[in-house]
Amino acid sequence: MNEVFIFATLNGLVTGLLLFMLASGLTLIFSMMGVLNFAHASFYMLGAYIAYTVSGYIGFWGGLLIAPLLVGALGAGVERYGLRRVHSYGHVAELIFTFGLAFLIEELVQFFWGRDTKNYQTPELLDFALFTLFGQEFSAYRGFMIAISLGIFAALYVVLTRSRVGIIIQASISHPHTVANLGHNVPFIFMCVFGAGTALAGVAGVIAGPVLTTFPGMAVVLGSIVYIIVVIGGLGSLPGAFIASLLVGLLQSYAIAADAGMPELLEWLGVSFERSHPLNDLWTLKLPQIAPVLPYLLLILVLIFKPTGLMGNREE
Repeated sequence: MNEVFIFATLNGLVTGLLLFMLASGLTLIFSMMGVLNFAHASFYMLGAYIAYTVSGYIGFWGGLLIAPLLVGALGAGVERYGLRRVHSYGHVAELIFTFGLAFLIEELVQFFWGRDTKNYQTPELLDFALFTLFGQEFSAYRGFMIAISLGIFAALYVVLTRSRVGIIIQASISHPHTVANLGHNVPFIFMCVFGAGTALAGVAGVIAGPVLTTFPGMAVVLGSIVYIIVVIGGLGSLPGAFIASLLVGLLQSYAIAADAGMPELLEWLGVSFERSHPLNDLWTLKLPQIAPVLPYLLLILVLIFKPTGLMGNREE
């Protein structure tokens, strides 16, 4: 039992921190610009595909460096020549624009790379067991995923809360005219923030591609979960997104690892049904079967008891 719990925790941490890598860029964009980018998961997918192509020429580490830069540059261009033009029409126009952009990126990925799954492999440098516990190995690549996710969180937190750059960025949201009068180019700041957010999505794609497989539907698989995390954590809250990512990752990991079903849970709650009852089929369900639903249930509970999210302080 201890073995199952320990490895479920480790796998939950890996999943949660991977989700945070993806959610951090979306949180950064929303907290600074007030834009909920529906195409964010598509930039994540684009990062994986670009890294796969680049790694074929100069290896995984070259892809890790180049893919986020290219995705970030593309994101900056999208903000400069697309999103900025519809910004004056309000949030609905922005949502529609990014929603359409997500479909466009998916179609472009299928056009250039095809519909098949790509053989994107982990680097040989990290292709070994970091440690062995209870006869099971924990790969060095998963340890690398944990380390880079924690590094991103620490770097973002320091930049946004402890640096002059972070002060200028946050002031650009609340007092753009004052910041402009001080000599700063506010539109350029917004473009850089959007580019940085999409670059973070690209990093997540590079890291996740070898583990979760690189295929055209990978944006859809994690897309909805990322928005759930942002809402649970609190719109625009980086620490909230970090905590929510870990909660979702651990919750799903424990549910998958648990060898229990609804009979045990319903008996523990003191609930029972007759065989003829419409809800009697609940007795056949196992926790691993309902694991994908748990983040949505958590979202509902958070919205009921704390509508602004775990660490949110703004309702938008």
